[in-house]
Amino acid sequence: MLKKSDYYYDLPQELIAQTPAEPRDASRLLVYDRKTGKTEHRIFRDIKEYLRPGDVLVINNTKVLPARMFAYTKNGGKVEVLLLKRRDLAEWEVLVKPGKKARVGAELTISEELSLTVLDRTETGERIVRFHYDGVFEDILSRVGTMPLPPYIHEKLEDQTRYQTVYCKTDGSAAAPTAGLHFTQQLLDEIRAMGVQVAEVLLHVGLGTFRPVQEEDLTHHVMHTEYYRVDENAAEAVNAAKREGRRVIAVGTTSVRTLETVADEHGFLRPCSGDTSIFIYPPYRFKCVDALITNFHLPESTLIMLVSALIGREQCLSVYREAVERGYRFFSFGDACLFL
Repeated sequence: MLKKSDYYYDLPQELIAQTPAEPRDASRLLVYDRKTGKTEHRIFRDIKEYLRPGDVLVINNTKVLPARMFAYTKNGGKVEVLLLKRRDLAEWEVLVKPGKKARVGAELTISEELSLTVLDRTETGERIVRFHYDGVFEDILSRVGTMPLPPYIHEKLEDQTRYQTVYCKTDGSAAAPTAGLHFTQQLLDEIRAMGVQVAEVLLHVGLGTFRPVQEEDLTHHVMHTEYYRVDENAAEAVNAAKREGRRVIAVGTTSVRTLETVADEHGFLRPCSGDTSIFIYPPYRFKCVDALITNFHLPESTLIMLVSALIGREQCLSVYREAVERGYRFFSFGDACLFL
């Protein structure tokens, strides 16, 4: 049986990063070579030394919505609402807390310009709601919403843009694709000047990536769906690299999941969009991705399972143990890994 507990590791609380590195590319970088099994310890901006002309660096250009807000019942009860996935212009899938104050049929007020009605409850406890408002939803959200930082971050984020990548474009995520937070615009420009292509895909990060694995048997875990899009430019860049034997390097697990969702058996892409619930864990065979830039992930999470599928479970846990011993910073605002 493929077991959740096989992906556990001990992490001291003090290694969970509470604030982002300053500047972005000053975070540490652990480099692991799958062929030799060796690790190196660098600074993120040194990543240029491991890239070469012809590589295709695939980034996720999603933008995090200020998706966390508070609503109130007619009796003054407070309900936290987190946007997860848009279903149409006014209808969303959301996470609510406490759920007992957001039963089907409940009407909640967020502000003078925004309220909602609870329409339905999903099998996993989320709510389907319809928002009521006049004007542009995104404009209203910018006034009433806040950045949905993960629960393990307890310090206030002074600069909200630090939970966005410098290349974010399309509103829709409930969480940042955090591997991309390490890039500055200058670093990206320098990488492009080396002859590395940068291809953009889209995956709106929702609960699917971060929901805890409840089942001990991994084959019983069901991922939430997340919206993705691969356009013609990205497909052409990746396909040319595949034909010519050049590397496709994914920035973040969200880019990996997008590429592996769309790729055929030979790693070629077609322009398309849709919903993905792909769950990558050993012994998955990667079709498109050759290397990965990512952060350090939570124990027993679907993300550490994805990394294990790429480099091997024992190798992954060994790398993580070394990172703990060397005091690397973990999770969303933490340090980075490059798996070659």
